[in-house]
Amino acid sequence: MAEPRIVGDDVPFDDPVEPLIRRLLELVGEDPAREGLQGTPHRVARSLRFLLSGYTQDVDEVVNGACFSVDYEEMVVVKDIEVYSLCEHHLLPFYGRAHVAYLPKGKVLGLSKIARVVDVFARRLQIQERLTTQIANALQDVLGAYGVAVVIDAMHLCMIMRGVQKQHSAAVTSAITGAFRSDEKTRSEFLSLIGRQSLSS
Repeated sequence: MAEPRIVGDDVPFDDPVEPLIRRLLELVGEDPAREGLQGTPHRVARSLRFLLSGYTQDVDEVVNGACFSVDYEEMVVVKDIEVYSLCEHHLLPFYGRAHVAYLPKGKVLGLSKIARVVDVFARRLQIQERLTTQIANALQDVLGAYGVAVVIDAMHLCMIMRGVQKQHSAAVTSAITGAFRSDEKTRSEFLSLIGRQSLSS
């Protein structure tokens, strides 16, 4: 029987993830039958279905024809897109903001669709470097733009809660294509619009 591809509150109580969570609780020394934990396997399964829902999403379906022919070739920037993802090494969250820009080549994309494309890749097990590149490449493919730029600034709980336990550390990653890579003036304009002097600031 195929695993259900249901996200959110509609996850059935017989979700195959639930017994795995119940067993995990037992292995760490808890009693999954106690009052506070009785609904936890279901809640965790429901949360994971949502947090990893990017695996069941396709960029073309998310864009859903929201590319429009427009005589506009100036930079489009959507900044401060909230990003939440799970580190694939420890299954702990990392979170921050994505800044996305592109130079249209006869087509523009509905602004909300840019945020949705970010979520398609963020809602998977990720590393920040790959996430940044996947967003840039997907938008480049969809738009055929003169260039795409993506910067993500994020904090990783695997560095904050465990390991080196550096409470104020943040990672900045970038991926650039086309004119953003070849033209320093274009790249500088993007960085200025998102409030950065450089990619390392």
